[in-house]
Amino acid sequence: MPAPVDSLAKVDTFIAPPCLGEIRILYQDSDILLIDKPSGLLSLSGKNPLNIDSVHYRLVQDFPTATLLHRLDFGTSGIMLVALNKAVNGALTKQFQARTIEKRYTALLHGHLVDDSGVINLPIAKDVEHFPLQKICHSTGKPAISQYRVLERLNDPFVTRVEFTPVSGRTHQLRIHSQQFGHSILGCDLYGGVGALEINRANTLISDTLIPDAHAERLMLHATRLAFLHPITGEAIDWLCDAPF
Repeated sequence: MPAPVDSLAKVDTFIAPPCLGEIRILYQDSDILLIDKPSGLLSLSGKNPLNIDSVHYRLVQDFPTATLLHRLDFGTSGIMLVALNKAVNGALTKQFQARTIEKRYTALLHGHLVDDSGVINLPIAKDVEHFPLQKICHSTGKPAISQYRVLERLNDPFVTRVEFTPVSGRTHQLRIHSQQFGHSILGCDLYGGVGALEINRANTLISDTLIPDAHAERLMLHATRLAFLHPITGEAIDWLCDAPF
């Protein structure tokens, strides 16, 4: 069944609002950059010419050979790794494919998590009828695993700060996994519909008490850590970028 006309219109006419945030360069040498991406900036320029502003567009003004090795969602901020030549791009791509690059994120989730740590193991597939959404699908979805650890539970607002370690790297993985285990990420416009009920890791309702709503002006998801081997020197690099929230 095709997506509703008004849903398609929203996708086709989406124009990213101006992003006043600046890209911070955290580390630079002749082969790579580590940058801190602001929330509200596309990783790559969109098809619509009005969506030309992006991480890549800004970087190539000063680094013409820069290529992105991975992306962060429009609303996600934090650390990104950039290659400055073709050979380095190829070497780092192999590390990403082998899953030897470690990524960690900080997020604020609706409500209080029951467990202090755990694993979310739910396969993810494209939701072709509701682009750009993804969906949980046990028949056609690709394996997706997210580990989480509670950093603190807050009461005002009623939220939990967590550290995520994605074992896989599916589109919207942390956002949809958070939603599906009952604690969506604050500020998530795509997967913010679940989180008002306390649900445990087995997806079993353990309380029917509504959790007071909490709001955010941005997606409360930040790429905090990136660990990898330098593609030229072989040096182990483990870089931290604190969350602004």
